[in-house]
Amino acid sequence: MSKVLTVIILALTSLLLTGCSSDEIKKPVVLNCPVEENPLFQSNTKSIAYRKILDDYVRRGLPGISLLVKDSTGFFVGSTGMADIAGNIPMQPCHIAKIASITKMMLGTAVLRLQEKGILSLNDPVSKYIPEKTLKKIGNGNAPITIRNLMNHTTGFYDVIDDEGFYLQILNDPARKWTAAELLEYVYNKDAMFSFRPADTVGYSNTNYLLLSMVVESATGVPHAVVLRDEVIDRLQMNDTRYYWHDPLPETGIAQGYYDLYNNGRIENISHWNTGSGNGFTGVYSTVWDMYLFADALFESKTLLSQPSLDEMLTFHPDVEARKQIGVACFKDFIDTGNPERDYAWGHRGRELGYSADLYYFPEYQTTMALIVNYGTDGNSPLRPVFLEMRDKIARTITQN
Repeated sequence: MSKVLTVIILALTSLLLTGCSSDEIKKPVVLNCPVEENPLFQSNTKSIAYRKILDDYVRRGLPGISLLVKDSTGFFVGSTGMADIAGNIPMQPCHIAKIASITKMMLGTAVLRLQEKGILSLNDPVSKYIPEKTLKKIGNGNAPITIRNLMNHTTGFYDVIDDEGFYLQILNDPARKWTAAELLEYVYNKDAMFSFRPADTVGYSNTNYLLLSMVVESATGVPHAVVLRDEVIDRLQMNDTRYYWHDPLPETGIAQGYYDLYNNGRIENISHWNTGSGNGFTGVYSTVWDMYLFADALFESKTLLSQPSLDEMLTFHPDVEARKQIGVACFKDFIDTGNPERDYAWGHRGRELGYSADLYYFPEYQTTMALIVNYGTDGNSPLRPVFLEMRDKIARTITQN
C-alpha cells in the first residue's frame, strides 16, 4: 500500500512506545467455535494438504492463520497459530480480523446494486456527486472521471496511503478515526500518478474508494456505511462482520494484528494503528465464514448481482499490475501461478499494517478461498515473501487435480 511506509517506520518507531492505544480494539478470548468440531468443515478431500500448509507457515513465522476452502467435495475450515501472542490465545476460525481492502469489493458490490435500482450509474460523472471545488484540487480532477473510473482504478488519482504526511499523523495518533475530508487534505495539490487515459492506463489507488464512499452518500442521502450494511452485510446475514468505526467491535475481541517494525524478526502488536478505516477503502472486520458467504452470493449462487452487473464487475483492464488485472471492484488474480486460461481467480486482496486477507473464487474449479492472516504485508519485511509464497501454494493446491 505505501512506498514510504518502511522509511517512516524505521525513522519514527520510537513513537509506538509513547503513542496512544485504543481500548476499542479489544483483545480476543477463546471462543466456542462450532466449525472446529463439526466434521462437515473437514470434508474437503484436500483438508490434510490445507492443514499442512497452515502448520508449515506458522512454523515459518506467521503469527496466526485462518483458511476456508469450499469446492465440490466440501469444506475445509481451519486455523493455527495465535490470535493474541501475549495473551496466549490460539487463532480460531470464529475470530474476527481486519480484512482491509476487501472492503472495496463489498462497497463496489453495493454500488452495483444501487445502479440496478436506478439510483446512480457507473457512467455518471463523479462531478455530479462531488463538488467541483473539491475535484479541482485533485490531480486529474478536471478530467471526465466517471464512477466506473473510480471503481476500476483508471483515474490516476494520487494515493492517500502513499503520502508521507499521512503516515506521520498515523504515527503521532495511531488510533485516530479519520473523516473523508481529513483524508483528502493529503491528496490535494498532489500530482496525479499518470495522465487520465482509462483505455490504456490503470493504477491502484485507495483515493478512488474514498471518493466512491462520498459519491454513495451524495447519491443516496445516507451514510455509505448504512448502504454497505443494507446492501451486503445484513442482506447476507454476515453476523460476525463489522465496519469500523461505524459499527462497534465485538466484546469477545479481535485477533490482534502484528508487524515486524524493525525488520529484525521480532513482531509488534499494532492492532490499533488505523490507516483511514471507515472511509470506503478499508475498515471491514470479518471471519472466513462471513467472507465465504459474501463470495458465494456474489460468484457462485449469484444472489447479489444480476448477470449484467456481474459482467461489468468482471471486465478487466488488459494491463497487469502486481501480478493481477483490475476490474470493477474486483481483481483477476493468480494469473501467473499455473495455466492462465484455467487457474485464475476473481476476488480481492486485503493488505493492511497489521493484517492480510484474500477472498477469491476460482471459476474453473467452482472453489471459494477465504484467507485471514494477522500479520501486515503492506510494507516490506522478512515475512512478506513468506505470506506471498503461502497464498500461491494454497492456490496451486486448489487447482491441482
